[in-house]
Amino acid sequence: MKSLKGIFDFYINSSIHVALAVLCMALITQYELHLENEIAFNYFIFFGTITGYNFVKYASLAGLHHRNLTDKLKIIQLFSFFCFVALLVIAYRFEPQFWISCIPLALLTLLYALPFLPHKRNLRMVPTLKIFIIAAVWAGVTAYLPVIYNSTFWTWDASIISIQRFLLVLALIVPFEIRDAKYDSPNLGTLPQLVGIKKTKLFGLIMITISVILEFFKDSINPTSSIIHYLIIGITAMAILRALKNQNEYYSSFFVEGIPILWYLLLLLFS
Repeated sequence: MKSLKGIFDFYINSSIHVALAVLCMALITQYELHLENEIAFNYFIFFGTITGYNFVKYASLAGLHHRNLTDKLKIIQLFSFFCFVALLVIAYRFEPQFWISCIPLALLTLLYALPFLPHKRNLRMVPTLKIFIIAAVWAGVTAYLPVIYNSTFWTWDASIISIQRFLLVLALIVPFEIRDAKYDSPNLGTLPQLVGIKKTKLFGLIMITISVILEFFKDSINPTSSIIHYLIIGITAMAILRALKNQNEYYSSFFVEGIPILWYLLLLLFS
């Protein structure tokens, strides 16, 4: 049992789970906008997410305690390196125009982690800004990049889907913000710190409500896709309402983070 838990913890802590969630959102965008589903681009999303997330989570920690890294963190560090190498191999196939389109998202990720502001601060330390940066990067990777990669003209539906992704990710972050409320420094100015747990949950519910309303403004509506979208919104609402400060260690990192994966699986099953 310990070995199985160790494997599962590695799956979560190495960002494989979140990478699958990001990939599934990108695949949903490809399905909804009738874009080409190319495996090289999908690998790019997967390995790029692992590389970016693990850089943000572990770079500063590794830099401060390089000689005292735990074995688990060393394994994650090695795994992240191989993912980065795989990303570079895949990158060789892409056109320069595509990489230029990736620059804003890459910069946001770097500046989120690197202390470039006065007093050795990064974007994560700017009060209330953190969740909006995360949502913007997710929306960019899962809605903007699939369209750019396919060299497709930007459409009204692409704009709606991008906004929906942004709003949904803001809502999905709420349980994480509630979980981390007891650990976050007061200087971070997170939503729970500023407005309390109840209003933070209300914020998440408002975000997904707007996402539902936007579904009716699309030029092309697929009834099956829309129904599944509403179901996922309902599951997200329940996840927000049930979120606690003292939650199960896997509640946010596995269940909440896995909602986009469930979304794509349902789309595969019923489409």
